[in-house]
Parts: sequence; C-alpha cells; structure tokens
Amino acid sequence: MYRNHTCGELTLANVNEEVILAGWVQKVRKLGGGMTFVDLRDRYGITQLAFSKDVNSDLYEQANKLGREYVLQVTGIVQERSSKNLNISTGEIEIIVNKLIILNTSEVPPFTIEDETDGGDDLRMKYRYLDLRRTPVRKNLELRHKIAFETRRYLDERQFLEVETPILVGSTPEGARDFVVPSRMNPGEFYALPQSPQLFKQLLMVSGFDRYFQIVKCFRDEDLRADRQPEFTQIDCEMSYVNQEDVLNMFEGLTKHLFKKVKNIDIPDFPRMTYAHAMKYYGSDKPDTRFEMEFVEIKDLTTGKDFVVFDSSEYVGAICAKGAASYTRKQLDALTDYVKRPQIGAKGLVYVRYEADGTLKSSVDKFYTPEDLKKWAERCLAQPGDLILIICGETEKAQKQLCELRLEVGEQLGLRDKNKFNCLWVIDFPLLEKDEELGRYFAKHHPFTSPKEEDIPLLDSDPSAVRANAYDMVINGVEVGGGSIRIHNSQLQNKMFHVLGFTEERAQAQFGFLMNAFKYGAPPHAGLAFGLDRLVSLFAGLDSIRDCIAFPKNNSGRDVMVDAPSTIDQEQLDELHLKIEVKE
Repeated sequence: MYRNHTCGELTLANVNEEVILAGWVQKVRKLGGGMTFVDLRDRYGITQLAFSKDVNSDLYEQANKLGREYVLQVTGIVQERSSKNLNISTGEIEIIVNKLIILNTSEVPPFTIEDETDGGDDLRMKYRYLDLRRTPVRKNLELRHKIAFETRRYLDERQFLEVETPILVGSTPEGARDFVVPSRMNPGEFYALPQSPQLFKQLLMVSGFDRYFQIVKCFRDEDLRADRQPEFTQIDCEMSYVNQEDVLNMFEGLTKHLFKKVKNIDIPDFPRMTYAHAMKYYGSDKPDTRFEMEFVEIKDLTTGKDFVVFDSSEYVGAICAKGAASYTRKQLDALTDYVKRPQIGAKGLVYVRYEADGTLKSSVDKFYTPEDLKKWAERCLAQPGDLILIICGETEKAQKQLCELRLEVGEQLGLRDKNKFNCLWVIDFPLLEKDEELGRYFAKHHPFTSPKEEDIPLLDSDPSAVRANAYDMVINGVEVGGGSIRIHNSQLQNKMFHVLGFTEERAQAQFGFLMNAFKYGAPPHAGLAFGLDRLVSLFAGLDSIRDCIAFPKNNSGRDVMVDAPSTIDQEQLDELHLKIEVKE
C-alpha cells in the first residue's frame, strides 16, 4: 500500500507507531545543526517529517534536495514534537523518517500553493489543477459536496425521486440565449443545451412521478458576472397536487436543514414579501434585509421650492443611513461619483446631514429652509447623527439607482455581514412584462407560470396587472431559488400563448409535446429550482460563484486551462455540413 494513514489524522495517541504516508511536499525547512523538516501535504492535512544528519545522513541529504510539490512516500516512527504547532490537527507530532521514496518530481509551480497565494485569477484558472490543491479552494468543493449530499438526503426522505433528463434538447428562443449543437446525422439541424429541465420535469408530473428532483447542469449563453457562469448547476424540483404554500414550506424546510447540517445555524421562519413591496422599499426583487435603510418617498415634501431637479422628477426617494452624518465631503463626493457611473446612471445625489446638535445641513439648503429639511428628516425617521441620501428621476430607474446606493452604503457601514443570514420569500411577481419597442408581452418567469386565479380575467383587459403564482427565495440580497405554480389546464395555457403573441402553429412547433401531454390528465403541479453554485458561495462567504466550481470559465466565457472554446478543423465542419463565416 502507498499509505496507511493520511497527513491529517496522526496525534499523540499514535506516538511510537510506524506509519506510511504519501503526499506532496508543501515546504522544506533547512535548519542549522544538521536538521531538516519537510511538511507533507495531502487532502486531509499536513504532517511534519523530521530528517537528522546524525541519525541517517543519506536520508538527510535526500531531503535537502526535495522541491515543492514533489510526490513522496515515507515510512517512519511517530514522535512528540518538542516545538508544537497547535494551529493544525497534527501539530503535536512529527515523523522520524526511516525510508523515503520519491514517487514523482515537480517543476517549480507558477504560484505558491498556500492559503494566501501569489497567483492572480487568470494564472490560477490556467493552472486550476494546482489551484485545487490549495486548502481554501478544496474546502469550497467539500462544502459543495456536503450541501449536495444533504439535499439528496432531505429530498429522499420526502419521497422525491432523482431522475435524469436529456442534455441534447430542442431550442426554445424565449428566455436566455441557447447554446446550440449541430447534428451530424440530421444535416442543417441543431440541438440546444437545456437552460433548465423545465419541460421535462413537467412531463414527469404528467407521468405520475409525483415528486422529482435532480442536481443538474444548465446552460445559458449570457454575458457573465460574479454570480453567473455559462454552465451552472441547479437543484431542480417538481411536485404534484400541491399549492404555493406546500412548495414554500417544503423548500424552506430544505434550506433550514442545510443551514443546520452544514453550518449548525438555526434559521427562523422565512418572512413573505410581495414583489410590489420589495420594489417600493428596496428597489429590487431580491432585497438584502440584513439591514434597514428602506426607501422613503418625499416627492410631496420637495415640490414648489424652485429646485427644478426635484420639481421635474416623477420620483424623489431617500434612504437614512444611521450614524453616518460623520461622512466627509470627500466620502459624499465619492458616493456621488459611484451613482453617476454608467452602470448605475444617476445624474447626481443630494444629501442632508442631521448634525449631533440637531441642525440640518444639505447640499440643497439654498432652496429649502431648515423647517423643510426637518420635515424630510421626520418622514425618514432620522435622528441626530444620521445621514439622508436622496435620488430622483423616473420611478423605476431612480429606485434601481437608490437600491445600488443603499447596498454600497450598507457595505461601507459594515452592515452586510457575510456571517449573518436573512432569508425571505418574494411572492406575487407580475406574470408578464411588456417590451414597448416590440409592442408585445413576455413571460417574466416562463410561459407555463400560472396566473393567480383571481387575476385570470385581467389577461383580457389588463395583462400588465396580472400577478403570477411565482416565488423567489432570497438570502442576503441573492436570488438563491425560484419557481412557480404551473399551468396544467390546456385552455389556460392556450390563452397564455395567445397573450404572449404565439400563433397556434408556433406554440405547437415549440411546445406541442407538452401541450399534447396535458390532454391526458395533467395533475396540478409546481416546482422550484435552487442555484447550487449561488447557495454554496453564500455558505462559504464568497464574492464569486467561480470559486466554488471545480473548473469554471472566466469572465469571457473561456476555459483558459483547456483553451476552450476553440476552432475545429475543416474535416469536422464538413461532417457537420457547416460553413463558418465570421461577421465583423
């Protein structure tokens, strides 16, 4: 055998035992007096190896020639260390080596394989197989495993069946862009990679499977950001004979189970917040409720004072940052520059300082009296020492800008603690959103989302006012999961397609197999999908989901390790009946 113990398990209880270890050289420390120490690392930890010139000069010389990341097998006797390292589990012992075999040598790694590495993101992604040797990265994947394992346990105990669905499917242009795959056996035709198993999990409900789940890869050809990858993993679930409360209770239970089993945290019951409330008070359908700072509308208090910026605005909204009146002019200017960035797009920022002595100072106090400012402060429930920040403009745009400002100020004030978890459900989303340029409606969730029963008549008279039986789980301002009650009635589904501008032929061409299945007794059903990557990154306190994926893509959608995507040779193109013409 190559080893009979790992590098993370030996303790004082093993003193005087002969053991065999195998692993990588983490570090070689050459001390005076003929002593050399080698840290041997594997997935489980680090064990110190001791080599003495007086005890075995040949082994001592061999140890001095070892390099970082050499692969070793050693045999030796466990003994108590004279200088202990209580920061690691094996820090009270060391191995007096009596046999050393070099299993493989290593070139000098392009970056140090330590917790705090000197490798930048691009370098680490190019040599990801080395980056995965680092403890923080490995722990993220161990956490991912634990979450997936506990998810399977929870759902299995509740009669869910794990069923695999196809990876090569038909393209459905509604929603995000598809990744497409040419078919050699069907020239000129293409598969698509699934954006989700949506249609198949509904078909499984029609098939009588009752409760389905799958931890599944999904693919979307979208522009990337910190919480988005071209391929990502969902915990995908569907249930029959359930209403919205049944689904929320089931998956709130799953989330509480994961927090308890994985992080030993007891999460209270999730509050429910309507979409309308979230947008009005947070400017986001995924509000971060770890801190207050809700929006306050003050338009009625600002008009008629000859301040054209406010007078001409549809919306004037404020947030109150508790204890932030000490912000300097430089800090306020930096916040103004922040909201004026093109990604946010505000034209400016107005502030009111509520000084400790009770006076109010504002960037617009030449237009407004102290009494006016006092009314603003009272509506914002501000106290001496607080800072009021105001943005105005078109309602929807200004609320989104104020949302970004709120999050930035919350970050600066230390209110977005990664070790604090606030979970909630956002419900009652709009069913549809209208593209004014195209003059048609699109499904906000997907075309199979059921409208609230009481809103169905509005599909004819006022489609924009129809609310969906849809729900999102939000944790710390991150949409972790979402789903809906599905339409299971063919007539209602046809009506939905009509509102979305589908011709009967187009609906049949894209979704005919599902519509046909509904003719054979489809049960009421509903589902939800969690983003596994986002869930793991939240649990791990990461800023990017990339750090909890074994082999991620970079921000350009490239795998720099295997150099993909790449061109293919002409022979492959000919087999696929494809001709490449890249347009400028």
